[in-house]
Amino acid sequence: MKRSPGALLLRWSGRVLVAAILLFVLLPGVVVAISAFNDRAILQFPPQSWSLRWFWRAFSYADFAKGFWNGLTVTVWASSIAVVVGSAFAFAIHRYKFALRDFLEGILLSPLIIPHYTIGLGVLILASQTGIGRGFPLVIFAHVVMVLPFVMRSTYISLENLDTRLELAASSLGATPLRILFTVTIPLLIPGLLSGWLFAAILSFNEFTATLFVSSQATQTLPVAMYNYVREFADPTLAALSVIYIVVTATLLTIANSFLGLGKILNVDAH
Repeated sequence: MKRSPGALLLRWSGRVLVAAILLFVLLPGVVVAISAFNDRAILQFPPQSWSLRWFWRAFSYADFAKGFWNGLTVTVWASSIAVVVGSAFAFAIHRYKFALRDFLEGILLSPLIIPHYTIGLGVLILASQTGIGRGFPLVIFAHVVMVLPFVMRSTYISLENLDTRLELAASSLGATPLRILFTVTIPLLIPGLLSGWLFAAILSFNEFTATLFVSSQATQTLPVAMYNYVREFADPTLAALSVIYIVVTATLLTIANSFLGLGKILNVDAH
């Protein structure tokens, strides 16, 4: 079927608009990535000479190393706790009807719309009123609050895609509800739980705004260490570290998509 000139113009205009949006989004990252290879101790684009020295500095700087391990500790604990708590809440909200269910869901999902600096400041005030120090438990608690909605969404979508006939079949064969949960339901939810954990881990590891309020010098994560660094230095080290961030995050998401099928879990499959 032959298309009219107006339809062809609209189609190509849409493609040009999408390309322009992608260019607008990706261009800053490209500039930062190229600047990371500058040999001079200033941010310059394009570089006049090329070097990998700033990547070595990013790996060898002591505060970055400490921030990385602190961030990894917080990420593992926060993501694991969020998966357990978030999946339990998602299961209860999806399967049962009870008073204030919608209100509870709104409270749990509210970190999606509340600015992170507000959450960080609120947690800091709560900690100061209760005498809790700015140690790892406080940082982990703040991160759990912020990543919980993403775990809940991932688990909720997996529950929507779950074939409940399998649970009914197990029940008809005499399995108890607890046995059905651990032998049928949870194994079928594992891709959603793993993807939820992965998204929570990525968000937790990159979280800066709230962490700035609740962390101390001893518990500062990598983003906070980067912030403290840029206040003192203006060399391309942070550009190099940003490239490492982008590569690692993209690799993890690609691997997860290959093994877990994130499109299906997040309900964004084209078909």
